Amino acid sequence: MNTSRLASTDRAALLQRVLDILMRPRETWLQINAEDGNPGRIYLGYLVFLAAIPAVAGFIGYSLVGVGAFGISVRVPVVQGLVSMVVGYVLSLAMVYVLALIANMLAPRFQAQQDMGSAFKLVAYASTAGMLGGVFSILPSLAMLGLLAALYSVYLIYSGIPVLMKAPQEKAVGYTAALVVCGILAGIVVGLATSLVTPGARGLGAGMAGMGDTGSVAMKVPGTDIKIDTGRLEEASRKMEEAQAKGDTQAAAKAATEMMGAALGGKGGEPFAPKLLRDTLPERVGDLPRTAIEARSESAMGMQFTHVSAQYTHEDKELEIQIQDLGAVPALRMAMAGWATTTAESENADEVERIYRQGDTTIKESYRKDGSSSDVALMLPNGVMVQAYGRLPVEDLKRHLLPLGQKLGALRRAS
Repeated sequence: MNTSRLASTDRAALLQRVLDILMRPRETWLQINAEDGNPGRIYLGYLVFLAAIPAVAGFIGYSLVGVGAFGISVRVPVVQGLVSMVVGYVLSLAMVYVLALIANMLAPRFQAQQDMGSAFKLVAYASTAGMLGGVFSILPSLAMLGLLAALYSVYLIYSGIPVLMKAPQEKAVGYTAALVVCGILAGIVVGLATSLVTPGARGLGAGMAGMGDTGSVAMKVPGTDIKIDTGRLEEASRKMEEAQAKGDTQAAAKAATEMMGAALGGKGGEPFAPKLLRDTLPERVGDLPRTAIEARSESAMGMQFTHVSAQYTHEDKELEIQIQDLGAVPALRMAMAGWATTTAESENADEVERIYRQGDTTIKESYRKDGSSSDVALMLPNGVMVQAYGRLPVEDLKRHLLPLGQKLGALRRAS
């Protein structure tokens, strides 16, 4: 009975961590920073469960469901599929540790602190979105959506680097890009290693490549305006393989960027200029004067986005407003808006958290009942996310943030 209760508690803690890192990354990274970075504990209590999702889903999708096109269904033989599942599972667990080593090794180049425990926590928990996205492999026709989920893992790495690796915020983009490139190359190694023990999978890949050779296919992701050019994706993959064979790391990195761009479905329009977003922020919020402001545009792995932040302080009151333009890359907009299609509410004796829709805007708010602190985020239909948090009651925060959201939501980007 006690064992059952303990197992139930562990499952609840695992699920809560998954929800927290996906929905509240900023606060969750602070919690993770204070935790033990022992790899064994994280492997046994977290990764062994999450890594099983893409492995098992891939076996079901490719060996039991099969890949179908033009009335023909192709399945990887069950025995080979089982071997592939086990090998892929083990190698994906190993890859987390390898990427943590790389993250730790890269730290000095980006003015970060080397700490293997922190690096392992960063990679392990940032991989949550990508591993959960592996569930789409159950239906091979939707497997591409797993790449979109993996994209949110890129954002999690970006948001966790300043907290766990103590890197300056302005170095986080470059640090993230370098780690993502290493992750892509490591993923290719895992795929090649898996194919060595599953030769039947190579034949499946060749069949799919043959279909790609007949022409470029634009695959529309259901429920979105994202179109993925599979011909461009295949061409970029081929270029990367050729560059690697020649030992041309610069060409391989460029091809990897092209492949990422193809998988992201291209661009959704020009990003909003930093000055345009900066000019929407008021000089004063209530009795709080603006004491600092920053606006910048960033680019990494084919992704472009604009970030603006401002601080307002007066006596014991503090407020910070952040604006993120996610609409320039449709897949980034989709990944960041994972919570935007849901509604939820939780409450305890001290705190309340809600996610709800108001018109075409999704609002996420969390606050303490005593009014000492609150956090409100708006996901706007044009791909802009605005968030404010500070030491003031939630109603005061929303009274100032909602008009700003209306002003930002009225912006239209050039196609």
